[in-house]
Amino acid sequence: MKQHLWPLFLEAVTRDVVPALGCTEPISVALAAAIAIDELGIKDPASSVDLDVKQDVLQDIKIDVSVSANLMKNGMGVGIPGTGMVGLPIAAAIGAVAGDRHAGLEVLKSLTASDVQVAKLMLENNQVTVGVADVANVLYAKVTVYYQQQTVSVTIADSHTKVVAIDKNGEQCLVTPKIEAVKDNSKASPFTEAKLQDIYDFAMHIPLDDIRFILQAKTLNDALSNEGLTGNYGLKIGATFIKNQQRGLLSGGLLTEVLTRTAGASDARMDGAMMPAMSNSGSGNQGIAATMPVVVSADFLKSSEEQTIRALMLSHLTAIYIKSYQNKLSALCGATTAAMGSAAGITYLLDGEIEQVSAAICSMIGDVSGVICDGAKTACAMKVSSSAGAAVKAALMAIDGIRVTGTEGIVADDVDQTIRNLAALANGAMTQTDVQILEIMMHK
Repeated sequence: MKQHLWPLFLEAVTRDVVPALGCTEPISVALAAAIAIDELGIKDPASSVDLDVKQDVLQDIKIDVSVSANLMKNGMGVGIPGTGMVGLPIAAAIGAVAGDRHAGLEVLKSLTASDVQVAKLMLENNQVTVGVADVANVLYAKVTVYYQQQTVSVTIADSHTKVVAIDKNGEQCLVTPKIEAVKDNSKASPFTEAKLQDIYDFAMHIPLDDIRFILQAKTLNDALSNEGLTGNYGLKIGATFIKNQQRGLLSGGLLTEVLTRTAGASDARMDGAMMPAMSNSGSGNQGIAATMPVVVSADFLKSSEEQTIRALMLSHLTAIYIKSYQNKLSALCGATTAAMGSAAGITYLLDGEIEQVSAAICSMIGDVSGVICDGAKTACAMKVSSSAGAAVKAALMAIDGIRVTGTEGIVADDVDQTIRNLAALANGAMTQTDVQILEIMMHK
């Protein structure tokens, strides 16, 4: 076993599996706006609970948002937590009004109803503009705030909370050595010498107390699922499954439970619920897809706490491993790759070992590798639930010794090569697919 990789695996999970409130692309815009306001030195009056004070301070503010095409795609139609609205303009406005620059992906955790009222007034007054930047970075957001005679620009690039530049009144306050487009995340990845076998060994043999923290993913995403199933969110995919069980059109069982509870979490998350998701690789939906199918399976199978912990770690780390070969954002739906982690976790819970886990992932890639990402929106709950169902299917096939073979499509005999083939598709031909998707979305 390559135990020298274990600290790197732990570092990757603690970095990439974190709470996130709202879709992470518009949240990066909200974060940049919050930082810009703070740098202007007007955060204290803007944070006052007095509505009139907020309006007086913010009425003279102008905000200009410039984002990469991929970030525009994922920010156009998704709900912004606590606002009842969708899109990047309200994300920038509410970030400026109520964002906490120190809260990372939970930048909007403290907003109030009066904050939302002020932010909406800013939009009514045309104080926020949004456009697409001509940049090579896949993930890029530059927010410039104008107030009286002052100007502050904050640039986030390459990951959702990575501030690469702050310019105040024409002077650079913070500049990273170089802003570079991340073409291939695997080059800077701890997984360059790792294989799925190493991830499996880690999840199976690392001391349990070292990875017990992964249970927070279960706590957060299960709570989000319950919220989605009991509230009025999005397309109500999860609630639809429940309703049709009551009608007698669907039966219960493992698959239905996985579809229901996974979709419920995504329903709530994509329609702006004020509850965090445990994310994976910078995405709440990917975190849901890597968590809920495993949690539901563990509950259904009455797995022990140790089995649940190891299955969740196997799922999340596998999802990170697969995603590490791909661009941060692409035309390939990230929920599908995250659910490949769940396929691994479920297969383990069904007493599968590395051979069966590998087979399940290969079958997943043979099944859902063509699902496109056409932006973040409530309909993502459908893709998340479809990916979760595919994970269950692949795991059940693997346990019976059935898999998509290396003679079929992009699937190879070797699981690691299959994962790289998927990345080649996502990073190669699907880049043009991404351009076409955005063109369609921008001209509807």
